Amino acid sequence: MNLPVDHLIYAAPTLESGMDKIEALLGVHPVYGGQHPGFGTHNALLALGPDSYLEVIATDPAQSNVPRPLWIPVDRLTQPRLIRWVAKSNDLSKLVQMAQRNGLELGHVLEGSRTKPGGELLRWRLTDPRVDPAGGIIPFFIDWGETPHPARALPQGGVLLSLSAGHPAAGKVQAQLLGIGLDLSIKAEETASLVAIIQTPAGIVELQ
Repeated sequence: MNLPVDHLIYAAPTLESGMDKIEALLGVHPVYGGQHPGFGTHNALLALGPDSYLEVIATDPAQSNVPRPLWIPVDRLTQPRLIRWVAKSNDLSKLVQMAQRNGLELGHVLEGSRTKPGGELLRWRLTDPRVDPAGGIIPFFIDWGETPHPARALPQGGVLLSLSAGHPAAGKVQAQLLGIGLDLSIKAEETASLVAIIQTPAGIVELQ
């Protein structure tokens, strides 16, 4: 797969329900990742190869004072589903400018962090996830900088074979993605959707 997928975001009404669903599908229980301070969410993770992973994310009950809607709209979900994908970039400022020249807004570049259960602080830079012009089909972008990629320390949930999408304006969204160097297969569908094909020890799984 040629797409620079950093991770997939599988959102759920509660973290426990999302983790259970992923374990039922992939046969491996995700490990708790930690909180996103000030963002109102927490997560659990599984590797999908040496440099990509699956993030299960949900509202963090310990951060009830964070304004809604959340940065990832997990507070509006009723069922777990694949809601976003995140692409790699090592020059976010240049990427944002290139997108603007092609009529696509990716938002400001932000700083992010979370503390792992063992106390280690992870830091990264990312384009604003709240800027979502195509229902999750256009990714936001992340640069881990000097932080080791999280996938290297995670249990393997499988290998990501492909990622595709559906969208009512498939042609327009595909053109926007090509303008920033991403060739994602998009079909014309009534609602926006993502489909990941994952190879697991038990066989091929479709995650959506």
